[in-house]
Amino acid sequence: MKAKLNSLILTIFVMTIANSCEPTTPKSRAIEFPFCHHVFFWLNNPNDATERVQFEKAVQELLQIPEIKAYHVGTPAPVEERPVIDGSYTYSYAVFFEDIKAHDIYQTHPLHLKFIDENKHLWSKVQVFDSEVK
Repeated sequence: MKAKLNSLILTIFVMTIANSCEPTTPKSRAIEFPFCHHVFFWLNNPNDATERVQFEKAVQELLQIPEIKAYHVGTPAPVEERPVIDGSYTYSYAVFFEDIKAHDIYQTHPLHLKFIDENKHLWSKVQVFDSEVK
């Protein structure tokens, strides 16, 4: 009887510990919009605060295009250097669309054309990567 009681107590203890070790954060998930337009900008004068403010303000206006469903704008993260990392860019701009048709509308939208026309003097290089979930 005592052995069964000890076994039961041990089982309850192990289950309690196991349940307390379950993750409390949500599991990762895919972005729900399947088309990603990811642009990297190398500014001519990345240390010029005035030019950075101009660029950031222009990006905020660009993000008003209704076809954009989600976005991420950032700068190089301070990660450990590895051969596969290119942190030479100034800004990363990723926008997500429902489909390629929405992307194509974005490309000819007046705010997008204005962004390019009024700010192209700020950058020396732009690299675009478009991807689509199939």
